[in-house]
Amino acid sequence: MIDAVATDSSSTPGNEKPRRARRTRMTGAERRQQLLEIGRILFAAKGFEGTSVEEIAAKAGVSKPVVYEHFGGKEGLYAVVVDREMRRLLDMVTGSLTAGHPRELCEQAAFALLDYIEEYTDGFRILVRDSPIPQSTGTFASLISDIATQVEDILGREFKSRGFDAKLAPLYAQALVGMVALTGQWWLDVRRPKKAEVAAHLVNLAWHGLDGLEPKPRLIGHRKS
Repeated sequence: MIDAVATDSSSTPGNEKPRRARRTRMTGAERRQQLLEIGRILFAAKGFEGTSVEEIAAKAGVSKPVVYEHFGGKEGLYAVVVDREMRRLLDMVTGSLTAGHPRELCEQAAFALLDYIEEYTDGFRILVRDSPIPQSTGTFASLISDIATQVEDILGREFKSRGFDAKLAPLYAQALVGMVALTGQWWLDVRRPKKAEVAAHLVNLAWHGLDGLEPKPRLIGHRKS
């Protein structure tokens, strides 16, 4: 599997021809990583349907069978890319939850998502698309659910301390994480206001909304069911 060319720039005396360029080979792990990076860029720019194995192979400078050898096809490559991005985002969010005060925990979680969008824009663009393949390791919705599970414990403790029903913590966790995630999708393209200001506004709405919760909320309209 020929991968790279190392040119020899030394001069040759007389009419001697330059020595043939030395070729180096990528290891299997290096080739796999290269294909993942190329796939990540193309899937983010064109989506799953708009990306072909031919284009992936051409960008990598290999033949199509090499892509099939490593991933079994475009679907396999896409599944690995999605899985890696999901784990990266989940690790960033869960790893950020280190403070003791609930409001600061909300800030850290919001920053973690916005940091991911800023640093791994291509990955986020892939995640926010619904997976087109059944065997994919997950979807953005399932990722949001995983993150919300991390937040449930925080909200559950807060609910108990305020005399609220802790069983409702999962519902509020989904609502809060979903709010941040959807705002993140919007901010992905506009990038205004600045990240810290977006985080501050998100936490402002979340925290003061939680602060004013009614223990038993009631509907005021005519519909009751």
